[in-house]
Amino acid sequence: MGVGPVAALALLALLGAADGSFFFRRHCSDELVGPLYAWNLGASSRSSIFRAATFARLYGVGGWSPDPNDKHPWLQIDLTKKCRINAIATQGTFNSYNWVTRYIVFYSDHPNNWKPYFQQGSNWTFFGNVNESGVVRHNLHHPILARYIRIIPVAWNPHGAIGLRVGLYGCYYQSDVLYFDGDDAIAYQFRTKTVRTTQDMLGFNFKAMESEGVLMYAEGAQGDYISVELRQARLVLNMSLGNSLLNTSGGETTMTLGSLLDDQHWHQFRLDRYRQFVNFSLDGEVLRFRLNGAFEQLDLDTEIFFGGVINHRKQRLAYRPNFRGCMENIAYNLIFISNLALRRWPNIRFEGRVGSYCRDNLLFPFTFAGVNNYLEVPGYPRSNALSVRFDFRTWDFVGLLLYTPFADDMGWLEMVLSDGQVNVTIAQPKSDTKAKKLEFAAGYRLNDGFWHSVSLKVHETSAVITIDDQNDASFRVDRNIQLRTGNRYFFGGCPKPALRTGCLSNQTAFHGCMQSVSVDGKAIELDMVRQHRLGKYFEVYFNVCGITDRCTPNMCEHGSRCIQSWDDFQCICDLTGYKGETCHKPVYKETCDAYRLSGKVSGNYTIDPDGSGPLKPFVVYCDIQEDRAWTTVWHNRYWATRVSGYSPEKPFLGIVDYWNASWGEVSALANASEYCEQRIEFNCYLSRLLNTQTGMPLSFWMGRNSERHYYWGGSPPGLGRCACGMEKSCADPRFYCNCDADHAVWRTDKGLLNFVDHLPVTQVVVTDTNRTGSTAQFTLGPLRCYGDRNSWNTVSFTNGTPLIFPTFQVNYSLDISFFFKTSAPTGTFLENVGRRNYIRVELNTSRDLVFAYDIGNGDENLTVHSEMPFHDNEWHEVKAEINVKIARLRVDRRPWVVRAAPAQSFVHMNLTRPLYVGSAIYSLRPFLGCLRGLRMNGVTLNLEGKANESLGVLVNCTGHCRRPLVPCQNYGTCVEHYNHYNCNCSVSAYEGPFCNQDIGAYFEQGSLVRYDIMTTPLYVVQEFSNIVRQPLQPLPGYNLTGETVGLNFRTSTAPAVLLYVSTFVNDYLAILLRNDGILQVRYQLGTLPYVYSLSTRSVADGQPHRVNVTRVNRTLYTQLDYFPVTVQHFSAFVDSKLDSPKALFLGRFMETGMIDSEIQRFNTPGFTGCLSGVKFNSLVPLKAILRPDGNPVSRFRVVGRLVESNCASMPSAYTEIPPELDPWYIDPVDFLYIHDDGWVAIVSGVVVFLLLLLAAAVLLLYLHHHRYKGSYRTNEPKAIHDYPSGESSVSSGGGGGGGAPILAAKPGTSRKDQNLPQILEEAKTE
Repeated sequence: MGVGPVAALALLALLGAADGSFFFRRHCSDELVGPLYAWNLGASSRSSIFRAATFARLYGVGGWSPDPNDKHPWLQIDLTKKCRINAIATQGTFNSYNWVTRYIVFYSDHPNNWKPYFQQGSNWTFFGNVNESGVVRHNLHHPILARYIRIIPVAWNPHGAIGLRVGLYGCYYQSDVLYFDGDDAIAYQFRTKTVRTTQDMLGFNFKAMESEGVLMYAEGAQGDYISVELRQARLVLNMSLGNSLLNTSGGETTMTLGSLLDDQHWHQFRLDRYRQFVNFSLDGEVLRFRLNGAFEQLDLDTEIFFGGVINHRKQRLAYRPNFRGCMENIAYNLIFISNLALRRWPNIRFEGRVGSYCRDNLLFPFTFAGVNNYLEVPGYPRSNALSVRFDFRTWDFVGLLLYTPFADDMGWLEMVLSDGQVNVTIAQPKSDTKAKKLEFAAGYRLNDGFWHSVSLKVHETSAVITIDDQNDASFRVDRNIQLRTGNRYFFGGCPKPALRTGCLSNQTAFHGCMQSVSVDGKAIELDMVRQHRLGKYFEVYFNVCGITDRCTPNMCEHGSRCIQSWDDFQCICDLTGYKGETCHKPVYKETCDAYRLSGKVSGNYTIDPDGSGPLKPFVVYCDIQEDRAWTTVWHNRYWATRVSGYSPEKPFLGIVDYWNASWGEVSALANASEYCEQRIEFNCYLSRLLNTQTGMPLSFWMGRNSERHYYWGGSPPGLGRCACGMEKSCADPRFYCNCDADHAVWRTDKGLLNFVDHLPVTQVVVTDTNRTGSTAQFTLGPLRCYGDRNSWNTVSFTNGTPLIFPTFQVNYSLDISFFFKTSAPTGTFLENVGRRNYIRVELNTSRDLVFAYDIGNGDENLTVHSEMPFHDNEWHEVKAEINVKIARLRVDRRPWVVRAAPAQSFVHMNLTRPLYVGSAIYSLRPFLGCLRGLRMNGVTLNLEGKANESLGVLVNCTGHCRRPLVPCQNYGTCVEHYNHYNCNCSVSAYEGPFCNQDIGAYFEQGSLVRYDIMTTPLYVVQEFSNIVRQPLQPLPGYNLTGETVGLNFRTSTAPAVLLYVSTFVNDYLAILLRNDGILQVRYQLGTLPYVYSLSTRSVADGQPHRVNVTRVNRTLYTQLDYFPVTVQHFSAFVDSKLDSPKALFLGRFMETGMIDSEIQRFNTPGFTGCLSGVKFNSLVPLKAILRPDGNPVSRFRVVGRLVESNCASMPSAYTEIPPELDPWYIDPVDFLYIHDDGWVAIVSGVVVFLLLLLAAAVLLLYLHHHRYKGSYRTNEPKAIHDYPSGESSVSSGGGGGGGAPILAAKPGTSRKDQNLPQILEEAKTE
């Protein structure tokens, strides 16, 4: 049962940390400085007795401060014995303004030979404190194994002085040390003759004296072996699990780590293997890889060697020198071999005299690490012979090694390192004609980082220079030399000022290490120089060589070369197909479609489908057409391949080798394409494909990732058929392929394979050709692809739910690219975090897009600021990149925002949590909008595959506007927000929450509105731009080939012009009412006018009406009110353009130039009524007048009186508004209803009946009491008494229209009736 790579590497992580912590299982974080005695803490000096080194303990009262005159201060800690240090912490001096802001850490087993601790990225400077009380702790990426620690302050508080308190965290540990002198070795003999393992753990610490040597070796009889050795001061692992005849690639694997390991300091090696998966680590740098070959077990015979190999002749290993140096705590599969060797265990075999100690070869190097560094030492003056010798190592191409002026102005000698060789110049006194100089050079590639010795001897008759003590590397010059040595020798550079010191060289200062310096045959006492008792120096570190290899690990990508100097490195990207600071950015486009869009024609092009990913670019043929570009990749199986004599037990493997590309590179092309196809044809004669009794196909093809596929061309995947099986036309209807008929005639099965995820075809396997007469042949067409399915991998975020991807693994560089579209002002596009490091890209404000990160140097960010907001609901492209050299950010076509990385930095991204896309971690600051084409380091993240509609992440660019509760009307656009949407009515003639509230006006007779579409000066500019073939961008409302016009109107008068669009030529558009009230639309396009009636009856009926007119080229769509849309087609002789629109008029028009007489007849007296919802393309004139936007430039003019009114509003179709959006909605209350059919209902009914009966009785009494009152008819005249004056005359207007007679009151009327009003006799009508 196989184990996948992820599971295997996870198991390796469980087996132990990669830095060797498996062998130090106990807790190792003790504070080591606190328990020390006072004499264990020392310093270069102290400012007072209360600032001595003994007070430099963390959290102590006080602190260490050096003497202000101390130019090279340091604090030293003696831990009494060897420790494993995992962290260092610092504080400033208690209750002061003294603290250190940057410092360097040295470590060693001896106080006279130091090594600087380099952080990742070869940075030896630690960031310190920002105040006196805070504690700043650094966890070391690999432990320090040493007894002595020295801290060098390099920067401190500018308003104070150096102040330091230190804490070291780690533990003491047992050190089982063995010393090997180059002729020694030990062997551990296994308990059994052979050992077979699927899991191995190997680890030890070593200190090397030389750059070559075998550290460990073991082998087996079946070809298995493992070796760990030093080659050119680098650690090389060779391993093989055995070779197989079926595996043509071989089973050997070689990996290399580290550099400059011959520095006489401890290094930690660790190897973990689980089957074919290996973790190989050195000093915290981990290399994870998979072994070559097909085997999973390591078979070793008899014994395993350490420190060298005993008896090379009996081993299959070619001769290698044995290791010279120290090894400690050797452990192999939980067997502590060094401990057994110290106890002289019987199964440990010794060769030579292996020591139980560690002998050091102290050479006391010193380092030039400044801009103006130099070392001045005295020499024997006025001698006629000069002798200088020293060792040096450096990466620099140029630097001054030595300068000495001669006595009595006899000249000078200069030794310079230039382009890897040593150039010597000896200047002689000037003669009358010219200056005399002797120049010669020696050596080659001496700036390789290794130690090289230089010996120079100059006499009066000759000069000899020797490199690396090799006679064949000596160079001798025989010439008379006037020589009188001076008393000063300058190494590494010249002090300033030059005239005062006498060092007149103008060469660049040397940066590197030197040791073993001797002048005139006498070794220089460097300790006396350090104590200022001999010579002078500046910016020199003694007893330490601070060189580091900045090209190991190589941060230059894609196989580019790394060249370095003392403090920097540079990547050479030539012939790699990539560019940039670390050769990370691709030079070539990803697909042929990208070349099509850039205007290229068909031909051979280089493409890079995975962009900045690890796959190399390759050459393809691009068949570029108008609508697409086909990418064609050819191979070696294009011609027919005949197969015979192969069986299922011995199949024929037809390997497909694609030209210029590997399987992985072609697979990347198919994976990035929208569509791919590959034609396959199988011709058979008594050779079957799928017809077997066991059901296992006899012949098949293999695709991407070496997956087997049993369907053939013309069939969908997974059906196990051929094309004839889909068409039911096979030679034998019982089978699904022609070849399965097994006829003794030639049959053919062919068709296209077009399932992209299975392509390309990598192998064709043929078996059934071993019978008599059976044979087969197959032909495979080229892989043809088009499209780009990565650029439109799009999702929409609607409610703040992110997409979660696995943690993104970052190497030394990172690039991110994507497109976004949003209407929200803020949101996080993606975030990936770890314990300390993180990356995040977010829209911080509506105008600021931020790329924030922490790669080990603290929080940093890049910001692109835009004057136009990013949340404009348009697509924007984002590109972000970060590497050890630079970080940059770009949005759309704006300039790059760039930040240079600090010197000696390292992209340390220990990202441990999942990658969040669409929000920050814990769904904070969510992004709302659309995201597409997200790529990180050339890998396209499958956003659509992760989308989940139930969680609010939708495929394609949709959101709340996909199914709005109430749709935006009248050309309003839907705008997404975090948890809602709204309607943007800026291009609509309406307003309101859903663009459904009309904006209109009442036009009095003679009123008009003029709205300028294009002014005359701008028209002149446009005509000129057309002449020079640089046309202007289209203006709003300026669409020549089509119009969209809409308006509401209400009127009772005709004729009238509702809308008129004039042009700078004879073209026009008019919507008008004829004299009979018929509505017409009139066009003049070119020379011929067009008239179309929109109604068959008068619409000047005082009712509101709606008109919509849309023209697309020569097709006209019209609609009146809610009647169906009608379509009309203009004649082919009619122009399709409304040329040069000038102005839009409402109500009537007043225009110069040629006016159609028919239109002019309807222009007077003008429109009287209401207009609303007027829209011409993107122009909304009434809205611009009645709802001004504050633009100081006015494009309209109103003549007459215009009163805002919605009297022309049309009743819109009913749209149900949800209760949550209806401000007038009241939730109904369910009142309590009691069902009771008892006496309560009966009594209620009786009471109601009695009340109705009483009301009827009252009504009858009223009618009876007034039955004689009222008016009556009579012909008898009656006297009229004045009331209250006693005389009155009343006229009555009856229905007959005649005058009423004068009425008199009766003479016999009683007195009491005089105060009552008299009932007048009703006039008689005809």
